[in-house]
Amino acid sequence: MVKHNNVIPNIHCKKKYCESSRGPLKVKLSLNQAGNKKSRRLARAAKAAAIAPRPLKLLRPAVHCPTQRYSAKVRLGKGFTLEELKGAGLTAQYARTVGIAVDHRRTNRCNDSLARNVARLEEYKSKLIVFPKKRLSKVKNGDSSRDECKAATQFSGIIQPLSKPAHEVVMGDVLKQEVSAYTQMRVARKETRVAGHRMSVANRKE
Repeated sequence: MVKHNNVIPNIHCKKKYCESSRGPLKVKLSLNQAGNKKSRRLARAAKAAAIAPRPLKLLRPAVHCPTQRYSAKVRLGKGFTLEELKGAGLTAQYARTVGIAVDHRRTNRCNDSLARNVARLEEYKSKLIVFPKKRLSKVKNGDSSRDECKAATQFSGIIQPLSKPAHEVVMGDVLKQEVSAYTQMRVARKETRVAGHRMSVANRKE
């Protein structure tokens, strides 16, 4: 029973039992972490080879973190809004086919974030290489030329990562003072200590 105004205990003393082991107190160990790490790496490599030369990751928007505490921080979001895609001249169905993440639930609350993400989409469109649906078909409107398709390589990593502006620090010249500030503070501290004694001596003389 909890006494006084203390925290209600909420500790989780649950033991992990292993079904294949003998005894009630055998704990199941995860000794396959190294093997799973290798399996995930091989799966990523197989996926990259299957979708090549398409990049592994999608283009993400720049959004502000929720709550007042972290709202000044900008990070990558889940997907672009329908309004942002419309500002860049894209549709949600077409954007998903060219590596752009779409989030129909997100909305724009200010024009600054809308303009920033539209600029990200425009930059992505300028660097985008669109392959035709069939290799032997003719180059249609909206598709890239054959030379660009041949020179295309698979991009690995985050697409258009957010860059923080570096603030330059300008060092000014420090003027040399004739009287040291440390000396002034030391004299002022000494004067305050003996101020009462000097006042009493002056009163006695009067």
